[in-house]
Amino acid sequence: MRFARESFIVFRRQLRMNLRNPAWVIIGLTQPVLYLLLFGPLLEPMTAQFGAQNAYTFFVPGLLVQLGVFGAFFAGFGLIAEWREGVVEAERVTPAGRTALLVGRLGRDLLQILAQAIVLCALGYALGMRASVTGLVIGVLLTVLLGAACSAASYAVALTTKSEDVMAPILNSVLLPVLLLSGILLPMTLGPVWLQTVSDYMPIKHVVDGVRSSFAGDLASSSVAWGSAWAVVLTGLAVYWGTSTFRKENA
Repeated sequence: MRFARESFIVFRRQLRMNLRNPAWVIIGLTQPVLYLLLFGPLLEPMTAQFGAQNAYTFFVPGLLVQLGVFGAFFAGFGLIAEWREGVVEAERVTPAGRTALLVGRLGRDLLQILAQAIVLCALGYALGMRASVTGLVIGVLLTVLLGAACSAASYAVALTTKSEDVMAPILNSVLLPVLLLSGILLPMTLGPVWLQTVSDYMPIKHVVDGVRSSFAGDLASSSVAWGSAWAVVLTGLAVYWGTSTFRKENA
């Protein structure tokens, strides 16, 4: 109960900050919406080439993962600002557990990703996406879980670097390979064999495949199982890393 109360206090403060300045929420949703409106129509003539029956049923899951990854990875910049203003130091002198300091922030980030995912899926349906409700729910849950991993990792990097100038190139060096090798925009089956082999070592690629399979209704497929497994593993590792970093800050 104490952990839940401490996490909720942190979550409530972070949520109030977002509500006072919702610009980042809107900006975070703008990019995938633009991809959906401007890039989605280009995929419709290519739908048969990558074995899909509907371009938006294929494309929206990738954009969901992009939303979870890119939006969550930038959460650490806010923590650097809080550290600079002394907020993190003030929280450290309270009896609150270090895990609660992380989980409270993750709760705010996951609520933001969930709200953005709902808007993106609603727009996808309006443009012609076809997906079962069950598949959509599972896909969104995988996206939120992956977002938790990316957000926790972002906080760990932020507390390690304590500088936007250092953190920005680190994130760019990670996000670019993720965007190109995970099949978010185009299926990796369109690429040469060597590129497909390299992408198989990209965990987020398996999450993308899992979300796509769930949207297509193949809930019992190995893609959903592998995607779920990787999402859980990445989240566990990232939360452990983030918690360890918050605890090191107390040393």
